Amino acid sequence: MENIIIIAVLLCIIGGIIFYLCRAKKRGETCIGCPYSRQCGSRRGGCEGSGCTEDVDSQ
Repeated sequence: MENIIIIAVLLCIIGGIIFYLCRAKKRGETCIGCPYSRQCGSRRGGCEGSGCTEDVDSQ
């Protein structure tokens, strides 16, 4: 019984992650891990680490 509960919890977590990733891609985020992906992704073709935050901070 414990195995079924553990499997169900893991499936819910994985399902939530996939749902979040699909929604983020539909919103146009190119680099999902970057908080500035919608601001710099269209100019640079994706986030490239600290260069992304420097461009946003300088605006």
